[in-house]
Amino acid sequence: MRAWALLILGATFLVGTLMPTGAGLTFAQAEEAAAPSGEGGLSAAQQEELDGSKESFEFQAEVNRLMDIIINSLYKNKDIFLRELISNASDALDKIRFLAVSDPEALVGNKELEIKIQFDKDARTLTITDSGVGMTKADLVANLGTVAKSGTTNFVEALSGDGADLSLIGQFGVGFYSVYLVADKVRVASKHNADEQTIWESTADSTFTVAKDPRGNTLGRGTEITLFLKEDAGEFLDQERLEELITRYSEFITFPISLYKSKTETVEIAEDEEEEDEEEEDEDGLEVEDEDEYEDDEDEEPTTETVTTWSWERINTQNAIWARDTKEVEDEEYKNFYKSISKDGSDPATWIHFRAEGEVEFKSILFIPSQAPYDLYDQYYQKNAQLRLYVRKVLITDEFEDLVPRYLNFLRGVVDSDDLPLNVSRETLQQHKVLKVMGKKLVRKALEMLRKLATKGDQESEDDDEDTEDDEGDDEVDDEDPYIKFWEAFGKNIKLGIIEDSANRSKLQKLLRFKTNKSGDDWVSLEQYVENMPDWQKSIYYISGESVETVENSPFLEKLKKKDLEVLYLVDPIDEYAIQHVTEFDGKKLQSVSKEGLSFGDSNEKTEKKRLDMYKEKYQPLTDYLKKLYDSKVSKVTVSPRVETTPCILVTSQYGNSANMERIMRSQAFSDPSRSQYMNAQKTMEINPRHPLVAELNRKVEADADDAGVEDTAWLLYDTALLQSGFAQDDVDAFASRMFRTMKSALNLDSLDLEEEIDVPDDDEEEEEEDLEDDFEDASDEL
Repeated sequence: MRAWALLILGATFLVGTLMPTGAGLTFAQAEEAAAPSGEGGLSAAQQEELDGSKESFEFQAEVNRLMDIIINSLYKNKDIFLRELISNASDALDKIRFLAVSDPEALVGNKELEIKIQFDKDARTLTITDSGVGMTKADLVANLGTVAKSGTTNFVEALSGDGADLSLIGQFGVGFYSVYLVADKVRVASKHNADEQTIWESTADSTFTVAKDPRGNTLGRGTEITLFLKEDAGEFLDQERLEELITRYSEFITFPISLYKSKTETVEIAEDEEEEDEEEEDEDGLEVEDEDEYEDDEDEEPTTETVTTWSWERINTQNAIWARDTKEVEDEEYKNFYKSISKDGSDPATWIHFRAEGEVEFKSILFIPSQAPYDLYDQYYQKNAQLRLYVRKVLITDEFEDLVPRYLNFLRGVVDSDDLPLNVSRETLQQHKVLKVMGKKLVRKALEMLRKLATKGDQESEDDDEDTEDDEGDDEVDDEDPYIKFWEAFGKNIKLGIIEDSANRSKLQKLLRFKTNKSGDDWVSLEQYVENMPDWQKSIYYISGESVETVENSPFLEKLKKKDLEVLYLVDPIDEYAIQHVTEFDGKKLQSVSKEGLSFGDSNEKTEKKRLDMYKEKYQPLTDYLKKLYDSKVSKVTVSPRVETTPCILVTSQYGNSANMERIMRSQAFSDPSRSQYMNAQKTMEINPRHPLVAELNRKVEADADDAGVEDTAWLLYDTALLQSGFAQDDVDAFASRMFRTMKSALNLDSLDLEEEIDVPDDDEEEEEEDLEDDFEDASDEL
């Protein structure tokens, strides 16, 4: 404290010395200035002085600029205006329906609760009419004349707690102004039960007008919005375009939406009977026969004309079945609903309908297609799940990016929630923890749906096996396992999920399916594999390769086949990437049969280990010789515990790339061999001590290790092991030279030097020889 005071004194003295007379600080002022700051960097005294001298002002907004922002910066797509107007109309209808519960007289003006849309190409107008609650003159001024004032919000607040179950869409109070995206001027005519019909008009500037409707009460009750479209908004006068937008955004609105549509057809014109019987007369009053009287009427083509008729047609015929109880919805309704939202002509493989509650509440139906799109994996990182987000049955977006993981991009369905944090434009979602919670629930339900499909398929397979004898005389029926059908179409997605989704990896592991050396044409799950394991087996064995045909004859399987062990076949390029993230399943470690450290754990293991040690001692000269000869090409040479009939194989280290992975890495378009070289090393040669080639080579090495023939044979042993184990030959020239020398020895050739070329005689010499031949023939003839 004393040091603090001395510091203040020194500062005071210094300031007082340097500043002009009268500008110095007293000790009390200096102490107050150096004291710790209060709220916001101000001392208590300064804060009190600030509070006492405050003046209050209101934020000012330039209306023209604010409207310009709403019109030109708030929305991404022009066509969003129709969704907003239909949503407002739906809210108005909900309000009058709610009021009619307690006051039946509220519907007297117009009992039909509906939305109608009409266009006029000549006048370039688009009109949206609803028979909702309507607005009084005061409501028009307050709601449409005040930006960001929501009549829906006011309505709910006025109902207090009674409106808790009322599902209304509007919440921001700016949706109406989206009309200026496409319209130069807007006219709103509205009739409320408590007021006369009134018209509100504005051209999106800082003014608007309100007046009594000179047409009188033409609506009965409700609101009519007429848009005078801009020059570049002609597309919204096309009935196909309007029908498309209504279907896209408002297909599931509760109330009927009708569009006034035209229909053009060709019809026959009936001839006037009087004209047919009319006869021509000449100047004397005599009847003149019609020249065409005797012509065959059947040869005459009927007279036709093109007629255009107009009629109201309901557009939103599809029901929002997700809002109903699952027990009330039939399977056929689910199938039809799936086809309507996915535009897929085939039935879905399966679906799940659920309601989520808790931190976020929403209703959803998720579908799995029965077939995969042809470009599903070509555009994997650009494709998102085709899930539609609705808020109270109004489409917000169908372009999800982060809601569900990318490996579930095959999902189709709808999500309807009232709790989502939407942007004011209601076109995008804000980043919020609610989205993460919703995403987790959707993923959990999707995996639950797949698990049920897989379990159902397994159960049906068991039932089919039990009933096989009874069905032998029946015709063949397509009883394909539904999950296997899904797996063959979307199996890669599950494997990608194993790689990408660590949180749900244990659930995804149960969805994996593999071919094995015992499965034949069937697929085997990890659960089935573990059930079929003998008690003494401690690991789950797998082998990777290019195809089933390649791996099923692999020398790596010889010992396992002898012990009658099952081996998973990993023949999809993505399999080995995925299996690296599955270290164990149900307490059983996954082990590659093509990597070192292979063990079996059966009762013969101790005996085999002793026998292996004895072989190692016997073949010590050969293993030492081969290691020295191969140098860095192999890390070590040892006696193999896994081969039965093959002379030798090459295995990789526990954490290095297998031969199959090396092949995949080399085939990558942007692969860099130098970067993956360190993973491709560490090969171990395992020799078969019972094979005659290995036994004879061991004797040759003991007799004369410097013999060139022994060296060539040893290298050929390496070459064949390299190819048979699935590796690429890294020194083709040396390999070819060794093969030629082997052929030389097999053919008992003394040398591989080329023979002399055949001499080709000159043209003169050929002519002389021909002359000599001719002379010889002539002489022969004379004799």
